[in-house]
Amino acid sequence: MLKKLGLLVLVVLFFVAGCASEENEGVETGESLEKVTMVLDWTPNTNHTGLYVAESKGYFEEEGLDVEITLPGESGADQVVASGKAAFGISAQEQITEARTQDIPIVSIAAIIQHNTSGFASPVDKNITSPADFAGKTYGGWGAPVESAVIDSLMKQEGGSVEDVNIVNMGNTDFFTAVKRDIDFAWIYYGWTGVEAELRGMELNMQYLTDYSDKLDYYTPVITTNETMIQDHSKMVEKFIRAVSKGYQFAIDNPEKAADLLIEAVPDLDAELVKASQEWLSPKYQADARKWGIQDIEVWENYASWMYENGLLDEELDAEEAFTNEFLPESK
Repeated sequence: MLKKLGLLVLVVLFFVAGCASEENEGVETGESLEKVTMVLDWTPNTNHTGLYVAESKGYFEEEGLDVEITLPGESGADQVVASGKAAFGISAQEQITEARTQDIPIVSIAAIIQHNTSGFASPVDKNITSPADFAGKTYGGWGAPVESAVIDSLMKQEGGSVEDVNIVNMGNTDFFTAVKRDIDFAWIYYGWTGVEAELRGMELNMQYLTDYSDKLDYYTPVITTNETMIQDHSKMVEKFIRAVSKGYQFAIDNPEKAADLLIEAVPDLDAELVKASQEWLSPKYQADARKWGIQDIEVWENYASWMYENGLLDEELDAEEAFTNEFLPESK
């Protein structure tokens, strides 16, 4: 039986992508600028700063592009990108891996962050200091099989089992409300929720995935496009990534100014959180890589093998088809 990551849209993707027109609807040629749609994976946050910098600083316009940044809606970013309804999107390596093994034509073209900054978080008063302490506790998640697989893999290293964890679906409840009400720990990205906890004065215990397995140090999030874009609009993909690369490089070099540009573009965001998050995250965009955005095949193969070994894939991934570095500009 095919095991999925809990994203119902991936079931639909194969059929939608197969019916997509050769002429991508995510791209329109105007008299002066090419109109391009970019769909986010979630509400705007500091994972997306480079996009808003590129928009604000005119980097897209310099490349002849008029980029519309949109929210994913109920269908999700992967679906609209794979079907050509949007030229570009934000996703994660785990979702791309699942999609590629189902012949869904979505491709990662840049890693936004070089290392996985996610992990299991809990307030210190929950007394969860290692995966062994998950036993007897309640985990709040979103109902994907990958969650229990990751929890189990961490607990097994300390002689435990996910069978001893009470797993509930948090739905749209935010972390801070949930841990006060009915859960003990959850899977978070520290660069946003962890930083927010600091601002709230809430001390957390963190079990980062990368502390327990190199195979869990995967790319999340990533920028995506579809195979038709790569084949028929490669020059436009190159222009887009060149502008985005400049945006993220600006955010790396100027965290405070980049945060201000994100706040200006999305004024509903908590300005204090954006600034603190940006300061934490900017050094991690490129980290130890030779340039922003680059992806390593070993990272793709390692995580795919972990997914396969844990029953999350029915077949192994052809990693070379799942991502490409060809559109990243050369380092100066």
